[in-house]
Amino acid sequence: MASEAEILDELRRLRARVPQLTGALAAGVDGLVLAQDTPGVEPERVAALTVTALGVAERMADATGQGDFRELLVRGVYGYVATYAAGRGAVLTVLAQDRVNLGRLLLEGRRAGARIGELVDAEAAAEAETEAEERSEATASEKAPPRTTTARPRTARAPRTNARTTTES
Repeated sequence: MASEAEILDELRRLRARVPQLTGALAAGVDGLVLAQDTPGVEPERVAALTVTALGVAERMADATGQGDFRELLVRGVYGYVATYAAGRGAVLTVLAQDRVNLGRLLLEGRRAGARIGELVDAEAAAEAETEAEERSEATASEKAPPRTTTARPRTARAPRTNARTTTES
């Protein structure tokens, strides 16, 4: 996946743009943490719960004809948990205080999700290309090597004569 440092930089920029954020986490759709800036929160647990919620949100969007998943917003007594699609292979989850400007949270979360998605998808594409090249090379080496023909040395032949030998009986 994309470089943890690049994703972490994006998470920190997001937290700088929206000061009421209390945490941000990027995870793969498999639930593995890609990068996190979530003080006081267990990132692996949040990632696992995010993927579970993502599955429900995707089914809800599909069942209601709303199209592909884009974002999920949960409001609790003390604040918000927002999850955004981040390309094909990741999700972004942000935690925010209750006093956050919700419009700003949504706007900046979408932007950060798109940027993280670009990073993750570009890395995935590069890995896929590398794997394809490796498979191609492996397939080429498994094939029988091409037959090389070496020129046979020519030997001098005796000249032909048209004379027939006859045997007298």
